[in-house]
Amino acid sequence: MIAANAMRVIDFILSPGQNHDAPQGRILLEAVGKQKGFTPLLMDRAYEDDFTQYIAQTLGFSPVVPPKKNRKSPWDYDKNLYKLRNEIERLFRKIQGFRRILVRFEKLDIMYLGFIQFALVYTDIK
Repeated sequence: MIAANAMRVIDFILSPGQNHDAPQGRILLEAVGKQKGFTPLLMDRAYEDDFTQYIAQTLGFSPVVPPKKNRKSPWDYDKNLYKLRNEIERLFRKIQGFRRILVRFEKLDIMYLGFIQFALVYTDIK
C-alpha cells in the first residue's frame, strides 16, 4: 500500500501472504510513476534493499528508510521525517478495525478487495 498520510491511500494491491513485500512495493512505485521535485518516501525496513531504493530514486522519490542492523555500509536517514511513518501504521490499524478484513473471512480476492475499499471509504468519511 502506498499512502499519503493516515487518511489518504494512493494505491494498493493484494498479494499472497507468503510473498515478500518488496516486489509488490516496486510494482506500486512504478504504477505511481515519476515524481516532480523532492518527494520523500517513508518505507519500512522490508523495503531497504538496494534495488527498491534504486527504483524509488529513478522515479524521483527520496527514500527515507533505516538500514538493517546487519548492513556492512549503513547510511544516514532523516530520523525526524521517518517518525511520520506512524501515520501509515495508523491507517493500517483503522483498516484492521474491521474484523472481516483482519481475519480475512472472504475466500475470493475480489470480495476481500471490495471490503478493503469499503473500509478505506468508511474511515475517510469518519
